[in-house]
Amino acid sequence: MPPPSSSSRPPDTRPLWRVFLVFLGPMVLSNVLQALSGTFNNVFIGQMLGTRALAAVASVFPVVFFLISLVIGVGAGASVLIGQAWGARETHKVKAIAGTALAVCLVLGVVIALLGGLFTEGMLKLLRTPPEVLPEALGYARLMMWAMPGLLVYILSTALMRGVGDTVTPLLTLTLSTAVSAVLTPAFIRGWWGLPMLGVTSAAAASICAFLIALTGLTLYMRWRKHPLAPDMEMLRALRIDLKLLKLVLKIGLPTGLQVIVMSLAEIALLALVNSFGPDATAAYGAVNQVVNYVQFPALSIAITSSILGAQAIGAGRADRLGAIARTGLQMNVLLTGGLVLLGYALSRDLLGLFITSQPVVELAQTLLHVMLWGSIIYGFAAVLSGVMRASGAVIVPTALSITAIAAVEVPSAYALAGHFGITGVWMAYPIAFLTMLVLQAGYYQLIWRKRKIVRLV
Repeated sequence: MPPPSSSSRPPDTRPLWRVFLVFLGPMVLSNVLQALSGTFNNVFIGQMLGTRALAAVASVFPVVFFLISLVIGVGAGASVLIGQAWGARETHKVKAIAGTALAVCLVLGVVIALLGGLFTEGMLKLLRTPPEVLPEALGYARLMMWAMPGLLVYILSTALMRGVGDTVTPLLTLTLSTAVSAVLTPAFIRGWWGLPMLGVTSAAAASICAFLIALTGLTLYMRWRKHPLAPDMEMLRALRIDLKLLKLVLKIGLPTGLQVIVMSLAEIALLALVNSFGPDATAAYGAVNQVVNYVQFPALSIAITSSILGAQAIGAGRADRLGAIARTGLQMNVLLTGGLVLLGYALSRDLLGLFITSQPVVELAQTLLHVMLWGSIIYGFAAVLSGVMRASGAVIVPTALSITAIAAVEVPSAYALAGHFGITGVWMAYPIAFLTMLVLQAGYYQLIWRKRKIVRLV
């Protein structure tokens, strides 16, 4: 149930670890469900259409992630501002910020749909997509490009709700979309119930149907519950680009989005390197990414929780709680992310076998997973510190430090180590980059940021 929108909300007196868990639990489940949709698609594609089809889908993933990352920055900036306004109990300002973010998102989505549909083939060739999977990858990619306006609005809407402390509504929405996608993907592959047989593009078609149904359900549910961000007349009037608010959103969101873009560009560069080792390496890359995504969900969710709780504390005039929020986030990362890392090592063969039917490719993927999985804990530490600093609007330096670790350490290390260790060298670069990122973020947090005066942005 969304939090009440009146200004009479009592102050939250629960222990901080309990506040974390209440906020964090639904968000982790939401991230898991969001990934399950992609996982189900990959399992169906890999098991029902084969390794070549899975390689085609994996070839498109970094491009789609890059485009989604454009709106992730907007969502990050807007959710911090919404968190501060919500902490100060200024609900009208909450809707004004959300309206500006959604308007920008719609414009971005339309541009991506037009340009992405035209230049898809060139992008895939630039990535050195194996020629034998290019035709299938092309059809899948084009369909995803055309769906971007609706998909980006859907993603941003769930991100904005976190700013008002609501992680339950996104969970309900993603439960619906995951269920629809899990049913429709095999239906499109086999042509059940009179549906067309779409081959590799089945996963894209099912995903589009799923988020359209979920977005419709989300709209109706939010209006029924009188959610603070419900699409009522006030929200519709706010659905415009307010330049003053947009400047604040971009001040926080642009560096964050730039970091995600750099990460996605790094993945594209690494995918081009992986593709040079052949289709088996590409299929292993896709399977390893699926497992790692699940392991990193707690780390990412804890970082977002730290950022939102920090923003709400600043809005409420309780900046003194930021240190405790950071410590709690780091402790949660050890318990949750660390636990999943251990589970990932223990069940690595079974997990990878869900996506891959070829035993030699499973062996390759398991080796790669074992090389880099432990680095997820280190990544979580760095993400928590960065998230707390983002809550205060301090994003430029932390983002620059993360970009340095990715662009100046991860990518060069991958290419250098691949020359000595083959495909395994690519995965060795990840923990090296994560360690660098943690050292840089911790140094800035301790030596500089903690000594700054924290003030509200809105």
